Amino acid sequence: MPRRTATLLAATLSLIALLCAGVLIPVPYSEMSPGPTVNTLGDSGGEPVLSISGHETYPTSGHLNMTTVRVTGAEYRMNLAEAVAGWLSRDSVVVPHDTLYPDGKTEEQSTQENAEEFSQSQESARVAALRQLGLPVATRVVVSSVQKGSPAEGLLHAGDVIKEVDGVPVREPKDVAAFVSKRKPGAPVDFTIVPAKDAAAAEKAGREPTTGGKVTVTTRRADEEDRAIVGIQAGTDHTFPFRIDIRLEDVGGPSAGLMFALGIVDKLTPGALTGGRFVAGTGTIDENGKVGPIGGIEMKLVGAREAGAAYFLTPAANCPAAAERTPEGLTLIKVETIADAVKSLDKVREGDTAALPACSRG
Repeated sequence: MPRRTATLLAATLSLIALLCAGVLIPVPYSEMSPGPTVNTLGDSGGEPVLSISGHETYPTSGHLNMTTVRVTGAEYRMNLAEAVAGWLSRDSVVVPHDTLYPDGKTEEQSTQENAEEFSQSQESARVAALRQLGLPVATRVVVSSVQKGSPAEGLLHAGDVIKEVDGVPVREPKDVAAFVSKRKPGAPVDFTIVPAKDAAAAEKAGREPTTGGKVTVTTRRADEEDRAIVGIQAGTDHTFPFRIDIRLEDVGGPSAGLMFALGIVDKLTPGALTGGRFVAGTGTIDENGKVGPIGGIEMKLVGAREAGAAYFLTPAANCPAAAERTPEGLTLIKVETIADAVKSLDKVREGDTAALPACSRG
């Protein structure tokens, strides 16, 4: 065989081997890409994303779109060829697998965690929106979780409202542990509660729940500590002056909080908050209206622009990364609170875009 032909054949075989290796060799990476966007002022699956009853609402127009990111599953292992293609693509990001699924987190665990964060984001959005509008929101202390095999198992349940511990009114979640720890391990503690089902029924009927009675739990010693515990985690819950429902399937995580809150504000105030413009955005939100950072900002920008957004509400902490990869035609608006976002939307509506707080790279 001529040397030139042999060299060409060897090079071809090497290339084939490399291509096969690229397909077969798994690499410890995952891929993020733009996901769908949903208008919080519109419908999803044939139903309104936001529906309010028991309070006057007003017509809306334009878009306040929440944005999402698609990620490869926890069990999926990319091959080398897929990772290289992802690195070269402008519309995806390849990150270490442990970034998305730390500590060996499974698909099921990730889905459950995302569902819990999504539910909490909805609660925080309701509270932040009503507080932004100066509407009353009552806070109460509840049982968040009950440890399996603990003294409280079967006696207290998630969602139970805790009114008193040993006859002393409970005002904050930390009060529960403080009052229980005053007892010696093995001593009984009396909880005055409203059972979760009764509290939910009262809220649905628009009335204050009545006290459900006392439940006595015998404490035990905390592991490696000489302290009494009953095995519950206390948290906060809220009662609202009217009903606000948020319906959206197949979405998880906390990053839609800001856009849900703005959608609620828009429906509860006269006039269109966006002035009919197409605004998208992202950001977690807490009960006081503070906006927090999210992951996958670059992919959310791409998804928003592809959907038609002209403006993007960007958490301040995400601004440097967002400013590095802003799609053409999309104006970034820096926000730190829901109040910031509302003021910026006023400027968008009035056409005063030069006064918008801009994102910078530094």
